[in-house]
Amino acid sequence: MLVKRLCHITATGVTLTMLAGCAASSGVDQQARGGYFARNLPGLPADPPMAPGDNPILAVRALHNPPPRLIRLALLAQHERWAGTPYRLGGSSRRGIDCSALVQNIFSDTFRLDLPRTTEQQVHAGLKIKRNALRPGDLVFFRSRGGYRHVGIYVGEGRFLHASTSRGVMMSNLDNRYWQRHFWQARRTLEPVLLSRRRGETGEG
Repeated sequence: MLVKRLCHITATGVTLTMLAGCAASSGVDQQARGGYFARNLPGLPADPPMAPGDNPILAVRALHNPPPRLIRLALLAQHERWAGTPYRLGGSSRRGIDCSALVQNIFSDTFRLDLPRTTEQQVHAGLKIKRNALRPGDLVFFRSRGGYRHVGIYVGEGRFLHASTSRGVMMSNLDNRYWQRHFWQARRTLEPVLLSRRRGETGEG
C-alpha cells in the first residue's frame, strides 16, 4: 500500500513538472522594477548607461545589422514591458500570452520581422545553430517526451526570455537542470542577409 502511494505521488510530481515546464527558473524570475538601462540582471554584464530618452528598441529598428549589445538592451526593454504578463494558451496580449505569441510580438515590434504564430512553425524559421554559438536574439526551443514544445528568446549570458505557464513572462537560465534536459535546438533569424531581405520587402532603406 505504501509503495503504491509513493508511486502515485512520484507520478503526480512528474506530470506537474511537465505541465509547468515553463515554470522552471533560476531565481531571476521576478526582477525589481526600474529602467532597463539602469538595471543589471544577474549574470549579465553591465552596459554603459544610455542617454535619457534613448530607446534601444527604436535603435534596433533603424539598423540593418544591429550589434549583439544593442539587441540585448532591446530585449531587456521588452522584458520590462512584458514581465509578469500571465500565461494564456492562444493569448497574444498583455492580458495573457503564450510562448510563441510572445516571440512573435517581440520580433515584430523590435526587429519588424514577421515570424510564424506557432512553435511548430517557428522551429523552421531562420538557420539552425549550435547551442554554444548562441547570441542575443536567437530562438531557443525545448521539447519534452510528451510532445510539449516551448520557445524563448536568448538574451545573453545563459539567460532567455519566455512565457512561463505558471509565472507568466519571465527570464530563465539555460543551465537550469530542467531546461538543460529538455533543450531541443536553437535557430537564428537575425542574420544580416535575412534582416536586409526584410527591409527590402517592406520598402525601407
